[in-house]
Amino acid sequence: MITMSIIYHNLQLISDGTITRGKAIVIDGDKITDIIDESAIPQDAERIDLQGANVAPGLIDLQIYGSGGKLFAGTPEVDALARMESDLLSQGTTGFMATIGTNTDAIFEQGIESAKIYREQAKGNFLGLHLEGPFLNPIRRGAHPEKYIKKATLELVEKWISMADGVIKVMTIAPELQDEAVINYLNDHGVILSSGHSNATYQQGKSFLNNPVKAVTHLYNAMPQMHHREPGYIPAIFEERPYTSIVADGVHVDFAMIRLAKRELGDKLFLITDAVTSTEEGAYKHRFTGDRYVMPDGTLSGSCLTMLKAVQNCVEYCGIGLAEAINMASLYPAQLASLTNKGKLAAGFDADMIIFNQSFEVQATVFKGNYLTKST
Repeated sequence: MITMSIIYHNLQLISDGTITRGKAIVIDGDKITDIIDESAIPQDAERIDLQGANVAPGLIDLQIYGSGGKLFAGTPEVDALARMESDLLSQGTTGFMATIGTNTDAIFEQGIESAKIYREQAKGNFLGLHLEGPFLNPIRRGAHPEKYIKKATLELVEKWISMADGVIKVMTIAPELQDEAVINYLNDHGVILSSGHSNATYQQGKSFLNNPVKAVTHLYNAMPQMHHREPGYIPAIFEERPYTSIVADGVHVDFAMIRLAKRELGDKLFLITDAVTSTEEGAYKHRFTGDRYVMPDGTLSGSCLTMLKAVQNCVEYCGIGLAEAINMASLYPAQLASLTNKGKLAAGFDADMIIFNQSFEVQATVFKGNYLTKST
């Protein structure tokens, strides 16, 4: 007796930069065990007919502040993580890092404790924390409150890493302002260092990118712009090619600049939502204005993107093929985060998938081998 589920029937399989038809995905438990021709489907196998839909690896968002009506970054409670997790699963996002922006030490520490508690009861798509701040450059603060921005101390960083017990996965910092001992400590403890809200020069960027700063946070936003006599940080990013996130909503970054970034960075450019939700609590009172979120003073803040909408924008406005746009939302963030069993539809990989139609509407999510409809 064959005990497996097969998702099949004229599906369009999108994975690892290719699009194929006539294939079936074989799932046993929470893993993909094989990709086979439809003609090879066993007669007694359990079948789920997807009627020609697109099937891609579950999307992975390494920077999101809130979803499901609660802003985790503002009030970092366990319930906010639970809402975010369920809401993102309905969007086809099967992995996410909850993000906290520059705030008081108490908020960061509350977020760390909530993440540790939730990690034990999570459904499994919560990957950990991304701390965007408070160790930023106030010159490039954007929507981050200047009063909470500060230089890192080794004492505070050691405290947070010890408290976190591995739940802090990424930290966005301004490397040009931090002591070498702090940077080395974080790197040695497995934290992915990402440069963001930085005023680094071209020369400074060349010195720390990939050595040991492995990533860049939201390209173009909150960083010095290019100039023909003072090249600034962006050309250093293009030359060193670290993993680099971008907010592909046409508001934070014009689509022409996304096309430029893709030409320069290739398989190192990946998508994030940087998404927030409306709130009147805490340091970030995000207000939705129809196509964007702003702070009370009008400063642009987080996005209203979903990961699939970012993929759609790349395809429709940036000249990026669908298969490569999916890579930017799944494979490349998985590679940065060392998620070796995610980001592809292949034997041995996690059975996490997004199913969507030609209009980029999510029809279902497969998570840990479970078929979840939009109403689940």
